[in-house]
Amino acid sequence: MKYKSTRGGVEGISFKDAVMMGLAEDGGLLVPENLPAADIGYLHSCACKSYESLAFEIFKLFADDIEEKTLWEIVKESYTNFDSGEIVPVVHKDGIYVAELFHGPTYAFKDIALQFLGNLFEHILKERSEKMNILGATSGDTGSAAIYGVKGKDNINIFILHPSGKVSPVQELQMTTVKSENVFNIAVKGSFDDCQAIVKNLFSDLEFKSKYNLGAVNSINWARILAQIVYYFYIYFRICDEKPNGGNNLRFAVPTGNFGNILAGFYARRMGLPIDKLVLATNENNILHRMISHGDYSVKDVVQTYSPSMDIQLSSNLERYLYYLYKEDSETLNKKMKELNDERRIHFTEEEVNKIRNVFLSQESSNEETLSTIRNFYNSTQYILDPHTACGVKAAENFMAIDNCIYVCLATAHPAKFPEAVYKAIGKYPERPEGICKLNDLEKQSYVLNNNTDEVKYFIKNILEEGDKNAG
Repeated sequence: MKYKSTRGGVEGISFKDAVMMGLAEDGGLLVPENLPAADIGYLHSCACKSYESLAFEIFKLFADDIEEKTLWEIVKESYTNFDSGEIVPVVHKDGIYVAELFHGPTYAFKDIALQFLGNLFEHILKERSEKMNILGATSGDTGSAAIYGVKGKDNINIFILHPSGKVSPVQELQMTTVKSENVFNIAVKGSFDDCQAIVKNLFSDLEFKSKYNLGAVNSINWARILAQIVYYFYIYFRICDEKPNGGNNLRFAVPTGNFGNILAGFYARRMGLPIDKLVLATNENNILHRMISHGDYSVKDVVQTYSPSMDIQLSSNLERYLYYLYKEDSETLNKKMKELNDERRIHFTEEEVNKIRNVFLSQESSNEETLSTIRNFYNSTQYILDPHTACGVKAAENFMAIDNCIYVCLATAHPAKFPEAVYKAIGKYPERPEGICKLNDLEKQSYVLNNNTDEVKYFIKNILEEGDKNAG
């Protein structure tokens, strides 16, 4: 299995090199040169054994430059810190299946990929006798999950940018209370899109990237998407076991902002998993909904909502999907990405919109609709949704009213990460797991910087050079 860039300037690289490169050196995103076809029956039998068994078999298809024995050890280690033996429990509530992706150490779906990626980094760096400095931006959950994935690991430092004052208090505490010499939290005076732009600028500075060996944990890293592909198969098989023939008209409702979570479902579908449609759920930052519903992908100002992990306009993973929309034509994709950069929008033809809608449906939720969904779902089922998952449930409910499909909503975060929104909706706070209860007693540490690429660049440079002096 080899990997190439969506923009055509990188090709023929191995899985391990793709993981370490993160963002392709031509500014594009790395994708497999050829997608493997999944043996659905065999993978179903693996899923019956355990989540880890299924993950191992899917990873083997994409990571054939890692010895199978080593890969199995990495997989086993990656899923030991989950509070559910199933890793991804699936519950049936009020006619909708809810797949709980939040049983990892930071209570968000990002743990499923970032526990794996952290162990993968450590293995490759040890094998190559190298060091890495991870750089990432977060709208809330990626940062804490990445930090928990690599804290204390050898040969790795991690620098995480988050928009100052624009993540939930629990998300901020999960990032800024980790006391580890290899963890650096940066609060940027701006939006998540600003943080993401700084990260992209620094990765595009090839001299800086090479000198300081920058690595990526955001979903621009292919290994993140790979790890998320697994749970689409696992959830599908779980529902089929409960409801024979249920998979024939199964749709996934996916809360997403950066397009990585739902992109993994797109890949699972291309590999042969018979998903009917993928339903993209957004909040008032509805650029992806506008694209799918009528081809309007134009950047507007970010609106703060009760679901801050989706308070995003520019979705970095969309580029991978567009690559396939344009039939893997890098020249066309490059023109479209230039159009986005110059005009802050991408133009789609009616034919292209119809092609998008063959795979995706979409729905947006206002702040008030998010709260009312949490309230109504709780009144009906006594089950508490977090605000992001509520956007997905609302989308599923709306489409269920007009078709006969089976819907499963990906529950992306534990409701205790967003207690104020839950309280506004149902008049009570969600029960807090132990890992969240202890956060308030811990001391916070972060560095507040301006929304300026050079300022962040010099901060990283000074930290690393000071560390080298001390090490010497």
